[in-house]
Amino acid sequence: MVEEFKTLRDDEIEVLLNAPVLVSVMIAGADDKIDKTEITQAVEIANSKQARAREQLIEYYREVGKDFQAKFEKYVAELPDNASARTDLISTELRKLNHILPKLEHNFAVKLYASLKEMAKKVAEASGGVLGYMSVSYEEAKLMELGMIEDPDTFEQ
Repeated sequence: MVEEFKTLRDDEIEVLLNAPVLVSVMIAGADDKIDKTEITQAVEIANSKQARAREQLIEYYREVGKDFQAKFEKYVAELPDNASARTDLISTELRKLNHILPKLEHNFAVKLYASLKEMAKKVAEASGGVLGYMSVSYEEAKLMELGMIEDPDTFEQ
């Protein structure tokens, strides 16, 4: 159990643990197709964060990493194939973070938000461009900033 989650309800913890998966699915599928490169990249990012995340987030990413790929594949199978409909559903789920992040220790919330945005950027860069690097589609770029999640740095402490 992630130490920062001890005061949260089970449903709130579930939203937090699903957030990196949902962000990855949303960005990977922003251009209407989720390719193998984006799936592989999302899994690799989640795995690398278990060791290289901001120190306060390592335990969190270890929890997320336990079933990241299975959850990713489950969401891809269950969510609509249409990018717009899928994005709407994922955005609704991610908006729940706006009520959960303020309940967390401030620095943890700020670092988690930054980490989710970083993950979105890396997944977006996973396909396209020269040899597959550094190209972000218009659709991915619109979503990368995770505008549906309020920046915890703007919360009153």
